[in-house]
Amino acid sequence: MAVDRRFTNQQGEREADFISCVIWRKSAENFANFFHKGSLVGIEGRVQTRNYENQQGQRVYVTEVVVENFSFLEPRSRNANQGGNNYGAPANNAPQNNQSQNANPFTSGANNGPQQGNGNPAPSNNAPAGNSGNSNGNNGGNTNDPFANTGDSIDISDDDLPF
Repeated sequence: MAVDRRFTNQQGEREADFISCVIWRKSAENFANFFHKGSLVGIEGRVQTRNYENQQGQRVYVTEVVVENFSFLEPRSRNANQGGNNYGAPANNAPQNNQSQNANPFTSGANNGPQQGNGNPAPSNNAPAGNSGNSNGNNGGNTNDPFANTGDSIDISDDDLPF
C-alpha cells in the first residue's frame, strides 16, 4: 500500500510511504478482483511485527498491517472506466452480501462494496424512499423498515443483546 504524505519535501515533491499489508482468504480474493493500482481504499487492521533470518544469515525485522476490513473510498463510476481486475464487471459477478461470511468485508451493511444494492430485499411498498419533498423532515410515514411487513416475529432474548 502506498500512502502519500500531506507535506512536500525540499524539492516540492510529495513523498510516499510504502506499507506492507497482509490479507487472507475471501477478503484477499475480493480485494484482488475489485481494486487495482491507484485505487483509493480505506484499510482497517492491526500492526504486526515479525522477524526472520534471511539467506545471508542476517536477522530481518518486518512490520506489516494485517487487514481485517477494507472499503472503497471513491465512487464506482470513477473506477469503472479505468479497467483492471473486473472492477467494472456486471453486478452478477460482484460479491454477494452474505451474512454468514464473517471474513467478507462487504457484510457490514455500509456502502463499501461494489454490489448494486445493499443486499437487503427491496421494500414491498411503492412509495419513494427518503424525504418525498416534505420540508419538515417527515417522510409521510414511510420508514423503509425491512422487517415491517414480513409477518414474522423476531425472537431475541435479553442474553442476545450486546448492551
